[in-house]
This record gives sequence, structure tokens and C-alpha cells, in this order.
Amino acid sequence: MPRLLIVHHTPSPALQAMLEAVVAGARDPELAGLDVSVVPALAATVTDVLAADGFVLGTPANIGYMSGALKHFFDQVYYPCLQAKIGAPYGLYVHGDSDTGGAVRAVASIAKGLGWAEAVKPVVSIGSVGKDVERQCYELGATVAANLL
Repeated sequence: MPRLLIVHHTPSPALQAMLEAVVAGARDPELAGLDVSVVPALAATVTDVLAADGFVLGTPANIGYMSGALKHFFDQVYYPCLQAKIGAPYGLYVHGDSDTGGAVRAVASIAKGLGWAEAVKPVVSIGSVGKDVERQCYELGATVAANLL
């Protein structure tokens, strides 16, 4: 059974809403036959990455960059997983109070280094998270999941 790994750092209600929408999309009943694993960034391991077929990453934008928790995840898995998941689809969602561009660029650069393939454009949100952002996150989760079936 294909596995989607959702690695997230969720320190705020806005990111919690985005995470819940991503998970709901990935677990859409039309996407049966997929194992969805949701793991906080500080707990995700090399074993989690090696067992996954695709990825969704979630982070706040902190001072123009991804969270330290997501950076820690990448630091732990980068070299042990380098070349292990070439072509694996991934998606990204980012929330910030101002600029999210640096976080998006940083994650995209690392994912490219790992050989992952962007399955859908990142969902970015600045300020409050409304129904439109939640819909985009649902679609992000569903799209990455569908790429595994």
C-alpha cells in the first residue's frame, strides 16, 4: 500500500487548520488504498522517509525562512535519504504573518536536492486562514495522494 508522509510543524491555530485540511484531502474516500502518516517535524525520522512514497510538508514562515523544526527534519534525513526517493511527489503549505517566499524557496531547494518532484504548487497563506485556503490545502493533500495511486 502506498504511503503518504505528512511532516508538519504546527505551532498555531492557522497552521492547525491548514494541516487538518491537508489530512482530510489526503484521506478523501475516493483515494482509498493509501496509508497516510502524519508526523510532527521534530519526530519524523529517516525510517519514516524511507517508508514513504510521497510527502506533504507544512511549516510556518519564521523570519523569512522555514521553521527550525522542519529544518531539523531535513538536517536529519537529507544525507541518509539522498537518492532514495528520486521522483517522489511532494507538496508544501506555508503560513506566515508577512513574507512566505523565503520558506517556499528553501523547502523547494532542499526537496530538489533530494530528487523529489513538486506535485502541486505550494499553498501559502498570510494572516488568517479562511475557507479558500482550507480548500486549497484539501486539494494539495488530495493531489499529492492521488499521485501515489
